[in-house]
Amino acid sequence: MDTRPGSDAFDAAALTDRGRVRDHNEDAALSRPDLGLFVVADGMGGHAAGDFASEVIVEAAASVGVASSIDDLEARFLERLQRAHLDVVARGEALGATVGATVVALLVHEDDWACVWSGDSRAYRLRDGELRQLSRDHTEVAELVARGAITAEEAETWPRRNVITRAVGVGAEVECDRVGGRVEAGDVFLLCSDGLTEHIRDGRIAAVLSQPAPAEAISYELIEATLDAGATDNVTCVVVRVLSTPADG
Repeated sequence: MDTRPGSDAFDAAALTDRGRVRDHNEDAALSRPDLGLFVVADGMGGHAAGDFASEVIVEAAASVGVASSIDDLEARFLERLQRAHLDVVARGEALGATVGATVVALLVHEDDWACVWSGDSRAYRLRDGELRQLSRDHTEVAELVARGAITAEEAETWPRRNVITRAVGVGAEVECDRVGGRVEAGDVFLLCSDGLTEHIRDGRIAAVLSQPAPAEAISYELIEATLDAGATDNVTCVVVRVLSTPADG
């Protein structure tokens, strides 16, 4: 049996919007069910900088090809992410400005998944009605909460809550964290920029992901909910519903 990723294994959709306040969109997204690859990148740096960073990331990621294992797919993705990182660093040096992007990616191969991220774009998984945040924000405020210096409630209004500690284009090499596991039919994954999570709480996310609706409809509802809440930043989401796995066959 052919167990490579394919469009019949997933129902996936990617949507992005500039929001209600920003005059341009620095986010970018990639949905490649045929490769088992899904990405959200959130650029920073303004015109010809942040949008450049996010687009470079998704364009590089799209060239991974068909992998032989989850480890192979992850290695291919990280190699291309480092290549994108160097391009973003070069653009920043040319402009004499800070240029970068956060990134979160979902990689799926056969029964295995991995989530790789740098920054505060997030990954969630809904399984059996339970929502779990897979990624951990690379921000100053998240580190304070992890150390017990402030509470989660205090973090919501912390003055420097949006200051990130990692990003593509910052430092000599891109620094990522990774989690992974086994995928199950019925899993629903969400990748999103912080423009969504700034306005939409986990309970609302869980309720929307729980609907028996196509991924495109779910993505649209999440974007619309963010726009209704004010959408002070660009907002992007990728929704991936796992329809089947090799084990199902």
